[in-house]
Amino acid sequence: MGSFSGFIDRNTQRSIAVQLEGALLISTDLFPYFVLVALEAGGLLRAVALLLFYPIIWLLNLTRHRTTALHAMIFISTFGLKIHSIKAVAKATLQKFFLEDIRESSFKVFSGYGGKKYVLTRLPRVMVEPFLREYLDVNCVIGTELKVIGRTCSGLVVPTGADRAEMEWFQALKVACGDDQLIDVGLAARSEDRSFLLLCKEHYVISPQEDASPLARKDYPKPFIFHDGRLVTRPDPIRFLAVFLWFPIGVFLAVTRVLVGIVFPYKVALPILALNGFRIRIGVPVTQKETDPKSVVESPKTKGTLYVCNHQTLLDPVLLSTAILRRVSAVTYSLSSFSEVISPIPTVRLTRDRFKDREIMRSMLERGDLVVCPEGTTCREQYLLRFSPLFAEIADKIVPVAVRARGGMFYGTTARGYKWLDSPFFLMNPFPWYEFNLHEPVSGRPDSKELCYDIANGIQMLIGKTLGFECTNLTRRDKYRMLAGNDGIDQRN
Repeated sequence: MGSFSGFIDRNTQRSIAVQLEGALLISTDLFPYFVLVALEAGGLLRAVALLLFYPIIWLLNLTRHRTTALHAMIFISTFGLKIHSIKAVAKATLQKFFLEDIRESSFKVFSGYGGKKYVLTRLPRVMVEPFLREYLDVNCVIGTELKVIGRTCSGLVVPTGADRAEMEWFQALKVACGDDQLIDVGLAARSEDRSFLLLCKEHYVISPQEDASPLARKDYPKPFIFHDGRLVTRPDPIRFLAVFLWFPIGVFLAVTRVLVGIVFPYKVALPILALNGFRIRIGVPVTQKETDPKSVVESPKTKGTLYVCNHQTLLDPVLLSTAILRRVSAVTYSLSSFSEVISPIPTVRLTRDRFKDREIMRSMLERGDLVVCPEGTTCREQYLLRFSPLFAEIADKIVPVAVRARGGMFYGTTARGYKWLDSPFFLMNPFPWYEFNLHEPVSGRPDSKELCYDIANGIQMLIGKTLGFECTNLTRRDKYRMLAGNDGIDQRN
């Protein structure tokens, strides 16, 4: 067997087979992926049950009963779930964590081959196949097959497959590539079953410590823009235990922070929020040195100011109002009744009818300041979605606002989950923070519709440049079709 170190062969006509865990991925631990499936498809109680069972899983792995440990994790995390729910989690949530764990050196070798690509894994095939086909152009995925009754997972596995030890990978790969055909190159992890290498002309074995650098985001095979799920970091046993222990404290903090925002005036709320770990920073107005002189506001005709923000969480308008010490209103497409009740600022739902929505926003501007997020939905990564030009038609004075928000434990947005929990989850973070950068006002209400698009695109580029985000033409519909399989209209509240 050859050493993986220094391997640089890049013959694009050759075939390659590689193990997922330990070779293509840095980690060999499967537990985090089952936790994510249990949590996102089954709920918190199922994920906690898997965590409580972890000591037994660890002991089984330690005593080389890895197949039994795998079957136990599969049963706890999938029993009774609809198979389409698991597929949805695999596409919307798991891809982020797979990408963050890719071994840079293995990826560079693997991606250099244009022949047939095989990946072998102990994980259920349904959990990894969307990622491998979409991001790594894999032709064949050999993994554990879940036993499905109707459309419901039984928690069991098909008796044959990569879940069993020793020669199972060899037999499965032999069937996949043909009895008389050999694969050119095989990459295997030292700690995993390597029987499939008997079908490879060249063998390369990777030790756990060898070239363990993760793939840099800039080197991802395609832009990674949309993903879903509540957890920010990979839920290995220790991290997920920390999340579980923090949860009741986080609920208390979220309730406290909501009450502070509702009860106290802005000048009092800011220091109280800072004392319990919430940081809000506002930047000084940014001078627009490159702005067209025609965009400078001369004499506003409407009473209110329109603040145009990129969208990070549902809290954007509330916290902007707190940061600038001014009462503002907000419009939204899909705000739950619960979020409306706890909001300390007035909110109005838009109808998705362009003419009605324009009149709604105009009337609100006549009464005071208004905040809009023309992306229409949130984006977690460093990208801006297309800005709707409707806001440029209704306001004389437009203030672009670049918004950045982070929470170290929970995401405050969701496409598949319950929208009413978005703000509470963000407020449950130990040290959430928000940053607002206000730009000099520009004028709206141009003479032609084409100029409205120019204003919208210009503000998108301005905010993107401030944040270091990339501007895209993607829309709310694109996001929800990818993550939830719908247009983002009929959401659970």
